[in-house]
Amino acid sequence: QVQLVESGGGLVQAGGSLRLSCAASGRTFSTYAMGWFRQAPGKEREFVATINWNGGSTYYADSVKGRFTASRDSAKNTVYLQMNSLKPEDTAVYYCAAQRFFTTTQAPAGYMGWGQGTQVTVSS
Repeated sequence: QVQLVESGGGLVQAGGSLRLSCAASGRTFSTYAMGWFRQAPGKEREFVATINWNGGSTYYADSVKGRFTASRDSAKNTVYLQMNSLKPEDTAVYYCAAQRFFTTTQAPAGYMGWGQGTQVTVSS
C-alpha cells in the first residue's frame, strides 16, 4: 500500500510558479501511476494530471495543459507538479493519489492512497 504526503504549496501572484512534491512510502511506489487533483472551496475534486510508472507518459486536464508539468523521481519516491503561469482560478487544495495502472481516467474513484493535500493560493 502506498502512503502519500504532499508539500510545496503556498501563496503566489498570478503569473508565478510553484512546484509541488508528493513523497511516497511503500515498496511498490515505483510500479504505480500517480495522479494530481485539486479541490477549490465549494467545488468537487478535479483531475489535474497523471503520470505513468516511469514518467514516460503523462496526461493533463485541458485547463492546465501547457502550464503544468508532472514528473517523478523513483530514486526519491517522489512525484512533482511544476506549475507555471498560475492563475487565480488555480487556487485550491492539491492532492496526489496512486493508480495501479496508468489510465486517463479523471474520476477520483479510480485512484487510491490520497495524501492530506497542500494549499495553493494565487492572488490577482
